Amino acid sequence: MTTITATTTGTAASALHATKIYGGGDTAVRALDDVTVEFAEGQFTAIMGPSGSGKSTLMHCLAGLDTLTSGRVFLAGVDLSTLDDRALTLLRRDRVGFVFQAFNLIPTLTALENIVLPASLAGTTPDRAWLDSVIATVGLSDRLGHRPAELSGGQQQRVAVARALVSRPAAIFADEPTGNLDSRAGAEILSFLRRATRELGQTIVMVTHDPAAASYADRAVFLADGAVVGELDSPTPQATLDFLTSLGR
Repeated sequence: MTTITATTTGTAASALHATKIYGGGDTAVRALDDVTVEFAEGQFTAIMGPSGSGKSTLMHCLAGLDTLTSGRVFLAGVDLSTLDDRALTLLRRDRVGFVFQAFNLIPTLTALENIVLPASLAGTTPDRAWLDSVIATVGLSDRLGHRPAELSGGQQQRVAVARALVSRPAAIFADEPTGNLDSRAGAEILSFLRRATRELGQTIVMVTHDPAAASYADRAVFLADGAVVGELDSPTPQATLDFLTSLGR
């Protein structure tokens, strides 16, 4: 089995000349086209772009859920191309957090049991002080004994965010995390993600199509036709919308 050795670089995740091609011949689709981009530790970054721009593909490759056709991806200082399947599975389990549009909670478990599930599967016990801090950050202290069916959509997504945070991952990857929520609940989740970067030092990479959602991030990276075409620091909804509109011209 490949031994994982991480280096501290100040960069949580990065892609170097990342290219991803689906299919072959005349039907080949170049989902990523020579993408080089870095995501700093302790930063909240939004990945944006038109439908089919490659934003979800980039996130999946950064998170080790998909492999590149060529190029390299680094996560927590580890070159993912050097890992065998088992080592990659362990890296995803121990160093990566995921938040998806679907909450992906276990319906028979309580909120607390869902939050600590990754640690339970790994046979470890979460640090109690850190767990308490995470629960306080997402505001779930009074809902820990409830099962998902007894929680609102926003509360269920808060459980999913807490579950992603509890292992202290090198990065959390969030794919349209507010897509199934109303605007108020969505704003709450985005505020929690921003607090996780500010108060817990968490690195978050979020795919979104929503300029308002991107405004919660420290930085927005824009893709079009599989390539990085620009970025904004401290993106506002209007600046993000203007950039996306310019891509459609």
